Amino acid sequence: MTGRFSLRRAVAADQPRITSIRMAVTENVLSDPAKVTQEEVAWYRDEAIFLVAEREGEVVGFACANHQTALIWALFIDPGCEGQGIGRALLDAALAGLKDAGHRQAWLTTGAGTRAERFYRRHGWRDRGRELGGQIVFVKPLD
Repeated sequence: MTGRFSLRRAVAADQPRITSIRMAVTENVLSDPAKVTQEEVAWYRDEAIFLVAEREGEVVGFACANHQTALIWALFIDPGCEGQGIGRALLDAALAGLKDAGHRQAWLTTGAGTRAERFYRRHGWRDRGRELGGQIVFVKPLD
């Protein structure tokens, strides 16, 4: 699936497709889906920054950012749609939302040795070390 896509705020009806994308990834796999509660997802959708990329009426990726803490909580793309600029567009939009919320820096964590790690490094994120679980902590100024 290639072609143009658009970004918009996520709505409750998007949740089945969002869940499908999250469970389809091959890196940064959610080891325990019970750790992400429906209440948490609803909070991001209703209160924070929760964006989806849509192509031909189908959600093909999503990003979530916490406007209170400047955390990029999630960025996932349908595996069949990777490498098409969707992740970059979603991330840029989420970062713009954090900047509009008054933040000067964003942060996130991701697995070491993954395509996601390489993606963030390519796009100017700085490695600030490891969490206790081994995830890389990245930061990026919001210029």
